[in-house]
Amino acid sequence: MAREDYRQRLERLRDAVVAMGDLVVERLGDAVTALFTDDRALAREVVAGDDSVNDRYLAVERECLQLLALHQPLAGDLRFVVAAFKIVTDLERVGDLATDLAAYTLESTESSSPLPDVDFERIAALARTQVERALEAFVTDDAEACFVVAERDDELDARCARVAERVVRTLIELHVEARNGQRARHDTGEPPVADVIADVSRTLVIVRDVERVGDHAVNVAARTLYALENSEELLR
Repeated sequence: MAREDYRQRLERLRDAVVAMGDLVVERLGDAVTALFTDDRALAREVVAGDDSVNDRYLAVERECLQLLALHQPLAGDLRFVVAAFKIVTDLERVGDLATDLAAYTLESTESSSPLPDVDFERIAALARTQVERALEAFVTDDAEACFVVAERDDELDARCARVAERVVRTLIELHVEARNGQRARHDTGEPPVADVIADVSRTLVIVRDVERVGDHAVNVAARTLYALENSEELLR
């Protein structure tokens, strides 16, 4: 009977990790939607919902510690419990990044906007998909899928780098333009250079946070691989 209860607790732990992951993915999607539609009500919901993510994290943490203390799991079970604890730590940080993205919406002004022709929504969607893929690998015990997550992170990193490069190049061009006095932006109805610089800085922070979401997805995949094969090769 005790052994049956132990196995049930392990399954409930898996379910709790997945439920937390689903919540974090939902929060991330809402944060991105709020950011690109300037939906401040939705952004406030994401920020307020961070407590529920933290509560789930603490509940899983307690369960992991109790399993370790009461049942002293060995081999694969031990790796699974340790991996679950590390995975929810990464998920909690993705939740924090979702909250940050929502906060950027609340901090923006009427004149704030992402730079044109930069595909932020696409890289944000890719980052979210990476988290979903990593969670699916955990649910299905799919070691091969873990490597796919790591490989596709290179694509996300490359896209983020291209966006950041374009943003910085635009900033430099505007700075040179202003110094040369080629045109006075306030006379043309375009935003002043100082406002554009503020938008550029905000944009770079957004790109950085999206890239970090992808990094945490790779971590989740690596923890899953550790549970399955006693290896965290993806992190090397």
